[in-house]
Amino acid sequence: MPDYGISPRLFVEYNLELIMDTHSEMILSQYRETLPAYRKLRAAAEKFLKEKIRQNGLFISSCSSRVKTTDSLAGKLELKGMKYRTLDDITDIVGLRVITFYSNEVDKIAALAEQLFDVDWDQSVDKRKMYGHDRFGYMSLHYICRIPKSVYYDKETPELNSIPFELQMRTVLQHAWASIYHDTGYKTDVEVPVEYLRGLSRLSGLLEIADEEFKNIRINLEEYRRKTKALIKNGSLKDISLNGDSFANYMELKPFDNLNRRIAAINNAEIEEVSPRPYFAIFRAMELETLEDLEQLIKDNSDDAYQLALHQIGGTDLDIISSNLGIQNLCIAHILKKGNGIKGLEWFYSQLYGEGPRNAQRAKRSWMQAKKIALVKDE
Repeated sequence: MPDYGISPRLFVEYNLELIMDTHSEMILSQYRETLPAYRKLRAAAEKFLKEKIRQNGLFISSCSSRVKTTDSLAGKLELKGMKYRTLDDITDIVGLRVITFYSNEVDKIAALAEQLFDVDWDQSVDKRKMYGHDRFGYMSLHYICRIPKSVYYDKETPELNSIPFELQMRTVLQHAWASIYHDTGYKTDVEVPVEYLRGLSRLSGLLEIADEEFKNIRINLEEYRRKTKALIKNGSLKDISLNGDSFANYMELKPFDNLNRRIAAINNAEIEEVSPRPYFAIFRAMELETLEDLEQLIKDNSDDAYQLALHQIGGTDLDIISSNLGIQNLCIAHILKKGNGIKGLEWFYSQLYGEGPRNAQRAKRSWMQAKKIALVKDE
């Protein structure tokens, strides 16, 4: 293209006629005619890929798409117009980008894309294997794809299935680095000093290490969770530390259900399911170290927790109880058996509801109920 001293972008902004060589102008004209098909292709490809990701239970950062604008395509043709014989040789007019949280999930997304789309392996490229240590942000996986008729076919635009599109897959950190590098060191009119580029290269290395470590941590956590679930299933609770993950897995066994059903039967009441998560910190503060300690607390205090419930709701018309009522009474019984009295109950309620004057009233009421079942004596 002749150099008139004005970029294609400025031609568009100021409504000037873009002067191009005949070949490039022909491609740009084809693009305008094909634009409706490109837009349908973009929407369909994104829709089917998102659905495939959802069906396979993958949690990603984002999945986005775009159709290259006239301005952008004109700039590309200005630089590389003679490289392309026809419009179909430009494979990135429609582009999809999937951003994952972990590097090993890039390959999972790629596998789903291979199931869904026809991949042109000759034009696809794995940039993760191409670049050196200073190009972390460009280490993405690029597929050139087409939508097969078996996935989507539109009678009004049958040419859609023959149009290629680009699918980029990279991690959050790779995407962040590429965006920052583009902003600070790429396509500027001022040459960036070497020391600044070296700084970017160092950051590139740190982010690559972080990307790898995030992946390893996740793999290790998943392995830990699998082992924990296996131990819980086999009843080896003494070998499992009481932590957030193990508590969540243990809750899947519904360890408080038997007690809650007994309590509900007092009034033939319904049980409203409420998350037991707030009690995890309380159990830890009670110095329960393993899941076996928690199970022992349930065994040692279930009868007393039931007797407390008799005095709490027996004789009332309460027909709905919280699934945490049993847990609450287990804690009350445990605290009082340890000899911590009303002060211990005040502490318990402050942990459960936060600091406030009503905790003393709650503690006194619970202590009086416990006294009626001979769980405590006068203080």
